[in-house]
Amino acid sequence: MPSALDDRLKATLDSRKSRQMLRQLDPAPPASSNLVDFSSNDYLSFARSPVLRRKLVDALATVDDGTATPLYGPPSSRLLDGNTPLHASLERRLAAFFDAPAALVFNSGFDANVGLWTCLPAPDDWIVYDELVHASMHDGMRASRVPSERRRAFRHNRVESLERVLEGIAARDEGVRAGERSVWVGVESLYSMDGDLAPLREMVDAIDRVLPRGNVHLVVDEAHSSGLYGVRGRGLVAALGLEHRVTVRVHTFGKAMACSGAVVLASPLIRDYLINYARPLIYSTVMTHLSALAVVKSLEMLEQGHSEAPAAHVHTLALRLFSRLSSLLPSTSSVSLPPHLVAIVTSPLTRVTPHPPTSPIIPLLTSSPRPLAAFLRTRGFLSRPITHPTVPHGEERVRVCLHAGNTVREVDGLCDAVAEWAREEDNRKSRTTGGERRREQLQAKL
Repeated sequence: MPSALDDRLKATLDSRKSRQMLRQLDPAPPASSNLVDFSSNDYLSFARSPVLRRKLVDALATVDDGTATPLYGPPSSRLLDGNTPLHASLERRLAAFFDAPAALVFNSGFDANVGLWTCLPAPDDWIVYDELVHASMHDGMRASRVPSERRRAFRHNRVESLERVLEGIAARDEGVRAGERSVWVGVESLYSMDGDLAPLREMVDAIDRVLPRGNVHLVVDEAHSSGLYGVRGRGLVAALGLEHRVTVRVHTFGKAMACSGAVVLASPLIRDYLINYARPLIYSTVMTHLSALAVVKSLEMLEQGHSEAPAAHVHTLALRLFSRLSSLLPSTSSVSLPPHLVAIVTSPLTRVTPHPPTSPIIPLLTSSPRPLAAFLRTRGFLSRPITHPTVPHGEERVRVCLHAGNTVREVDGLCDAVAEWAREEDNRKSRTTGGERRREQLQAKL
């Protein structure tokens, strides 16, 4: 007999299913699948790189029976027996590569964001954040000691909105004006659903205008920009030369680097504080030797410049896709591109990056994301529908992710398939609307 718990859980899931919001674990396509990947976050195609594979295989061949660096373990938290030479060496290399004072590795980007946001802001500090930051940042902020009335969102990527929020805080809090209390500002460098870049330089300038005493601390999540922007893929902050204007950077290893885990880049003092107070770090088993070794080899790819040609190809494909869709879609109403893509292509970042600052993430806005994704699959392209609550109501989409392993021909084929579906959908809607209009006219005559 179902319990009260069973009844409640089933009713909640049934409600979500009726609104077409039910999440399910669909099987990933096998490696032998003929589907072209326009879905994963493997931007540099490192997951399929024979060079990276050989690096890791060669490294594993040097692992002996456990007297040096063991393959498994360590089955311990970092603060007990998990602070191995491999982990310490990895952090030193990460700090050096990203030009950061110190680095601290976490098991995931989610853990890193929750860990730092829960413990760094003090109860009388303020938290200000872009309304579209990742769920892990929201969770960390909600779990922080900062009360909800001292947490303020600003409009997505709107510098003037950020400035107004900071001005309101400054007017209200004398301690902030005097530089005695901190304001923490949370943003992403590249947003995973909209595919737009944060105007980081303009944000830094706005912060300095409103609160020039150095008590505003910018935290930038670079999960989706790692490997793609800046010299050798050091990220958007580095591409803009803002390493020393950003208090905390979070780079993850699970996207372009094709591994798992994340690193927090900050001052040695912040690193020590996180070691003492970041609960996801303190109470979790440390990243395994095997995972750490994989990150080392992926980092080595960046250090040796193996990311630059793939990143440039991704940006070339992005320009191609945007150009093709811009010419194919204006005549349809069923699929559209977000206007910010034009701003990205014409961004002044072109003057400071080695390749155009396009985005590998292109959202295809449509009220019918599931049918579009299903149609693309029949044409041999894998791209996922994104619906509420992941994105707001009315902003449903199919999310296209580009990779270094994609070809111009594949991108052109995807564009043609999207345009084909959009035309068919327009015709279907027209027939439906026409039929309804005729029924209404007939009823009026009766």
